Amino acid sequence: MATVTRIPPRTRFMPPDPRVAEPYRMTPAMALRLGILGAIVLFVFAVLFFRLWALQVLSGDQYLAAAQDNQLRTVRIHAPRGPILDYQGRLLVTNRIGTAAQVWTAYMPRRGRQRMLRNLSSILVVPVSELQSRIREHRGDPLTPVTLKEDLSQQEIFYLKEHRRDFPGLELNDIHLRDYPYGSLAPQILGHVGEVTEQQLKGGNYLHGDSVGQAGLEFSYDRFLRGAAGLAELRVDSLGRPRSKPLKSEAPQSGLAIRTTLDAKLQRAAENALVYGIEVARENKAWAANAGAAIAIDPKTGAIRAMATYPTYDPRVYVGKPKPRQLRPLIDQNAAERANYPGLNRAVAGLYPPGSTFKPVTALAAMREHLVGPYEPLSCTGRMEIDGTTFRNWNPFANEAMDLPTALAASCDTYFYQLGLEFYGLPPEYGSPLQKWSSAFGFGKASGLDIGGEATGLLPTPEWRRKTYTKERYPDTWEVERLWKSGDSVQLAIGQKDLLVTPLQMARFYALLANDGKLVTPHLVSSVEQPGNSGAVKAVMSPAPKDVNVDPAELNVIEDGLYRATHASYGTSAGVFGSFPVPVAGKTGTAEKVVTINDQTLMMDQSWWCGYGPTDKTPDLVVCVVIENGGHGSTAAAPAALRIFEQHFGREAPIVETGVETD
Repeated sequence: MATVTRIPPRTRFMPPDPRVAEPYRMTPAMALRLGILGAIVLFVFAVLFFRLWALQVLSGDQYLAAAQDNQLRTVRIHAPRGPILDYQGRLLVTNRIGTAAQVWTAYMPRRGRQRMLRNLSSILVVPVSELQSRIREHRGDPLTPVTLKEDLSQQEIFYLKEHRRDFPGLELNDIHLRDYPYGSLAPQILGHVGEVTEQQLKGGNYLHGDSVGQAGLEFSYDRFLRGAAGLAELRVDSLGRPRSKPLKSEAPQSGLAIRTTLDAKLQRAAENALVYGIEVARENKAWAANAGAAIAIDPKTGAIRAMATYPTYDPRVYVGKPKPRQLRPLIDQNAAERANYPGLNRAVAGLYPPGSTFKPVTALAAMREHLVGPYEPLSCTGRMEIDGTTFRNWNPFANEAMDLPTALAASCDTYFYQLGLEFYGLPPEYGSPLQKWSSAFGFGKASGLDIGGEATGLLPTPEWRRKTYTKERYPDTWEVERLWKSGDSVQLAIGQKDLLVTPLQMARFYALLANDGKLVTPHLVSSVEQPGNSGAVKAVMSPAPKDVNVDPAELNVIEDGLYRATHASYGTSAGVFGSFPVPVAGKTGTAEKVVTINDQTLMMDQSWWCGYGPTDKTPDLVVCVVIENGGHGSTAAAPAALRIFEQHFGREAPIVETGVETD
């Protein structure tokens, strides 16, 4: 029988170690270590507990506000622009409420986005590419809604409301749009509003989606008209996507009102007068008459009462989402040329030879330089030979001696040819006195008009000819053309050849004649005001006139000649103004200019008239009109100017002769 050996039960957790006595029992050193470790753990938990208590109890309100701030974003609310008024407070530009289709890109579906845009394109009649471009411009800014179209029609509004679920992220919001109570009145002056461009974003304090002035008064006075944007709070999720509608926290402040110097009724009369002048020109065989400009200015202050140009356009084409076909003549060079540049403000940017309307400049400069006495007789003939060249008078049958007032009234070319020769014959140390006085009278430089866009014109000088006609530019003729010749002085004396002016420059000079020799700064804005009934003036724009050192007696001689021009039997516009009940003084002009019509280069007459009234007391209005390709000054420009005076004075001329051709 086998013997079974019993193994005693194990009482130790590890084999004995002769070097350690009872290793499995707690020693004092181990107990100390465990105590220290436990104390550390308790301390850490105590710190965490007290920190948690401090966060929740002591700073709970602070961190609750911070948490809420992380859920809120601030968005801008556009302010309504300030109104634009005429000088009597009549509204030229105001605001109306329109409906805009705006989309929050964060709500738009990632799948099916293109299909949604295609559907919106067909409903809003906006190309898909344009919708995509607008959305790309706002990429990375989910808190700014993208405006797809402004000024929706009622049909578009009803359809989008009925199918709201088909267009996630799309909202219909009320916005402020520009409104024009006088319709197509003065668009080149008033300008228009549009979304801020990339260039403006770089150079101004603007943000994407802002509406800013892009031309005219809207551009020049944008800082006043814009107002101050308001603020609204928008709740968003952790990804920054909006989760509520904006709640106003700071109301927007409307823009300030701009009070212009314009007279709305006179402005309308000036625009109608241009149309009338063109019609009259065509009736008098000036078949190519197709454009023009008119200026009416207060000679005492330089305040512009009317500034008209033709052809023109309706400023409402820029309101809402402009239609490309309507805008094309205003933004596309080829289309603009076909439409004869309706966006061009010819009154300040059109360049023309002034013709005989420049003769008072020559006359005043000649008296200032003592080259001629006011009543010194000079011959007036049908033509004049100068250095082998024949220069003709507009009246080939003239043959008498004339003093200065008579020569102005009859517009005798050969009389002023002689004054041109007098200037040419001065010693070199005299310089160019005719050009010097012309510059002092405002020619060859910008007038400082407050809406900008002015052309400076061209006041030719001997230095200009030397710089312009170089061997590199004119290899065949430069040696002759660079010389200032007698013919240059003769032509300048009657406002021809190289001389180019704007209608505004001419009106400014005639204002100088009417206000005792003060050169005014033309301006279109008189004050910036609080809108509404308060009318508190914020700023007043009234540049002081400058004295140009002319003799009042010499000005009286010029006025005598201009008055005879409108009332004497030999006056060039007596047939137009002779029967007008308010005495007016002025000068016609027929200026030759090379133009291109139907790919043909032709020499056409530009029809001018400039003058002022009333002459029996202090004049309060200067009018200057030019009709492009309109023929003689007496047949087109003078009748148009009369229409403007009739509106201003509230009087009508009983008989107006428009068929007599004089210079």
